[in-house]
Amino acid sequence: MEQSKNGASNPGQAQETVVLDGHIIDSLILAKVLDTILMMGGAFDLREVKVGATRETPSRAKILVRASTPELLGAILQAIQPHGASVERQSDCRFEPAPADGVLPDGFYATTHLPSQVRLKGTWVEVEAIEMDVAIRVDPALTSARTVTMADAKRGDLIVTGRDGIRVLPLERPKERDVFSFMESQVSSERPHGHIIRDVAGRMRHLHDSGAGKTLFAGGPAIVHAGGREALAWMIDEGYIHVLFCGNALAAHDMEAALFGTSLGFGLCAGRLVPHGHEHHLRTINRIRGIGSIEKAVSTGVITEGIMAACVRRNVKVVMAGTIRDDGPLPGVITDSMAAQSAMRAALPGVSLALLVASTLHAVATGNLLPASVATVCVDVNPSVPTKLADRGSFQAVGLVMDAASFLRELARELGWKG
Repeated sequence: MEQSKNGASNPGQAQETVVLDGHIIDSLILAKVLDTILMMGGAFDLREVKVGATRETPSRAKILVRASTPELLGAILQAIQPHGASVERQSDCRFEPAPADGVLPDGFYATTHLPSQVRLKGTWVEVEAIEMDVAIRVDPALTSARTVTMADAKRGDLIVTGRDGIRVLPLERPKERDVFSFMESQVSSERPHGHIIRDVAGRMRHLHDSGAGKTLFAGGPAIVHAGGREALAWMIDEGYIHVLFCGNALAAHDMEAALFGTSLGFGLCAGRLVPHGHEHHLRTINRIRGIGSIEKAVSTGVITEGIMAACVRRNVKVVMAGTIRDDGPLPGVITDSMAAQSAMRAALPGVSLALLVASTLHAVATGNLLPASVATVCVDVNPSVPTKLADRGSFQAVGLVMDAASFLRELARELGWKG
């Protein structure tokens, strides 16, 4: 079976045989690969297709990809590689030394966030700590490979280049029939929320009860403004949240609420601006700076309730990343963006579920660091936020268009909150 974009045979001037293995039929991977080839102006010849007889039996397809120029062929191969299409030619990956600290060699391979392997001395080796848009560093003994950011590359590091000897393993559809089994990033304010929130609660409950993984929460200050603070603090206190990513603002407004009963000067109960309320977050930050740390403020009884108090009580790993607009900032806020990124990356091992709520900055930043295998939910009242996350490659993220407080309250109630 040979096709081109206009349906006619087109031998092309360049060609390469690629192989797809796994559950390529029920996950629609084969269809996506063939469609990509045609949409980019190439043609294909299905040389071999073996369909697994059962769901447990993998399928295999061998495809001859044709293109009018070597450059177009290279672009097509690059586009279909994230779907698991690997070049049939059995060759080890190529690598070159980094020319200087913080500089990658020309032609370095840029990763996706899907599980990946490189071929070293005839053996396929798993790439450790996979995430999108970084390079792959090979150890000098050629026995292991690990992702490395551009900034962390050191002169002489062996960096994988080109596409030979690299394969990407597409995710299989989970057997569980929950919202994550569809891997849909479609975003609509008209999508029903109830069944999605129930599925998220079920996943959180399983991780809580089994200890099989961690739940990461990344959120913004709108959680406090909108009234979701109590529900989130309850989930942290009950052990459902294990890692928190936030900025200076979420922590500051949470503790402002604890000290003054306001958020950005507005009373959380009355909803009106209180006299001199615009000073409250500054006075909160100043007081915590005077005490020395958020942990000490909690242990000495200055901060007794709320999100940050719950994190301290439950020993939740908190990474607070600063921005150029921060007041203070609070003690513990990491003002070096590269150091903050490294701290976030270091907190990810063991994370199985990520909740990204009411923060464009943290949603996109966290999504860029997560492997595709981590079930992800992005919640924002602005539909452009989950759309932006999906557009940047986090296709596994389920988008919910709703306000943070409604989401957190419904989620907490599914988990047993009586508020």
